[in-house]
Amino acid sequence: MDHYLLPCFPGTCNFIKYFYSCLFQCDKYKTGVIDGSACSSLCAKESLYFGKCLSTKPNNQMYLGIWGNLQGVIKCQMEEATQLDFGTDPEPRKEIVLFDKPTRGTTVQKFKEMVYGLFKAKLGEQGNLSDLVNLILSFADGNKDGRVSLPEAKSAWALLQLEEFLLMVILQDKEHTPKLMGFCGDLYVMERVEYTSLYGITLPWIVELFIPSGFRRSMDQWFTPSWPRKAKIAIGLLEFVEDIFHGPYGNFLMCDTSAKNLGYNDKYDLKMMDMRKIVPEMNLKEIIKDRQCNSDLDCVYGTDCRTLCDQSKMRCTTEVIQPNLAKVCQLLKDYLLRGAPSDIQEELEKQLYLCIALKVTASQMEMEHSLLLNNLKTLLWKKISHTNDS
Repeated sequence: MDHYLLPCFPGTCNFIKYFYSCLFQCDKYKTGVIDGSACSSLCAKESLYFGKCLSTKPNNQMYLGIWGNLQGVIKCQMEEATQLDFGTDPEPRKEIVLFDKPTRGTTVQKFKEMVYGLFKAKLGEQGNLSDLVNLILSFADGNKDGRVSLPEAKSAWALLQLEEFLLMVILQDKEHTPKLMGFCGDLYVMERVEYTSLYGITLPWIVELFIPSGFRRSMDQWFTPSWPRKAKIAIGLLEFVEDIFHGPYGNFLMCDTSAKNLGYNDKYDLKMMDMRKIVPEMNLKEIIKDRQCNSDLDCVYGTDCRTLCDQSKMRCTTEVIQPNLAKVCQLLKDYLLRGAPSDIQEELEKQLYLCIALKVTASQMEMEHSLLLNNLKTLLWKKISHTNDS
């Protein structure tokens, strides 16, 4: 185990505990409890290595990974599957909860029914859920022998409790979702993205602690890519909003649209770095419908999913106020207006402010959503289509 790096945080004892929780996958693999496409490389061949620590919190362990001659990111999520109150740090999931299903004797057909039921609860009744089930079974067949073993099924079931993993599987054919490289238990390896912040600058956590937020915002603006490249990244983010807005498996809500969750590659194509706080709309509504509240401030999830407090019932309503597009436009406003070409500055500002004002309750919200999104993409694309950055 000398090739593993220890976590790089204060509170070392707790972080070491979480770190070795990631590595307990090998104990389970060697005893035949779990299996997956990355297990042999991690635990037997020792060709998958943990490298630099990328985490900022112990409940979301993330490391640079080296798998043979490829670089990736290893994620070992320590979140509770049903927890959607992102303002608090969830406790690590108990080992017994992780790999207790499916039980010995479960047929492939029964496992398919389990997965279908899970998707129905999270995504709602949709005609194409069977296609998604088949996609999961294909991914779960880690050794590609044409069948899903019980250890592979246990790993797949544990991974499906994670919102990010489910969304990554759904969007694997989309340009702005990092590719899944493999898994072992509830640990998974994804494509490495070169730039891990929208602004292209990341600082060590110890430095972040001592930088005032206002000064940090100024630093972000100093280190942004050139404007045509920012425009290409922004187009990618708008395309991602399209991908998750009433897609083939329903609508997903972005509950944290901060720059730290977005990255891009060396071609300035946007890549989503952290999708843990992008949740199925139906799932969020089901969980918040009975939440008690005294004011609207009690009806906030993550940093960006806000509903209203019904004062007559003292319960949160289930309709999120702002669509994803409005939140993304708020994020992009300063990013795009700074350094924008003078001939589109006024129109760009107008479209961004119209976008920010968009409400879910608007009478023709879906039509306005489509129109504003297309207007922004067209405006940006026309300006950069003739450049080397297109």
